[in-house]
Amino acid sequence: MVKISPRPFDPWAEAREYQHAAAQMTGKFGATNLFVGTMRDFNEGDDVVGMTLEYYPGMTERALENIVREAGERWPIIDALVVHRVGDIRPGEPIVLVAVWTSHRGDAFDAARHIMEALKSRAPFWKKEWLKAKGERWVARNTDGYLKSE
Repeated sequence: MVKISPRPFDPWAEAREYQHAAAQMTGKFGATNLFVGTMRDFNEGDDVVGMTLEYYPGMTERALENIVREAGERWPIIDALVVHRVGDIRPGEPIVLVAVWTSHRGDAFDAARHIMEALKSRAPFWKKEWLKAKGERWVARNTDGYLKSE
């Protein structure tokens, strides 16, 4: 399941509600891995007071679905949920939730990390930061979070 949210969301409530609604998971998973990414108030040495996150409707959802599908081909995922914010975002607000349900913890950790890292490098999102001292700027690159072994 992939969801784009133009409004703030509660990642814990999203994961809880999705898990409760997904009857096919009852009794099947032994591990749940949740990653929540929030907006920070600094980047590249500058104070950041907010940002606008843009996306390409339809294309972005398909890219995220493909990333989740790829993870499902590498790990035995029972289910997965990705929720991503778009629009105007303030420091401290959640930007992304990646939740993965599997039988075992190792698969849950690995699949969730793969989804998050692929999302950061391949999903069509564009960020414009609002800087405290210098106006605005488009973010040219994402931070690298890949493990050296990948």
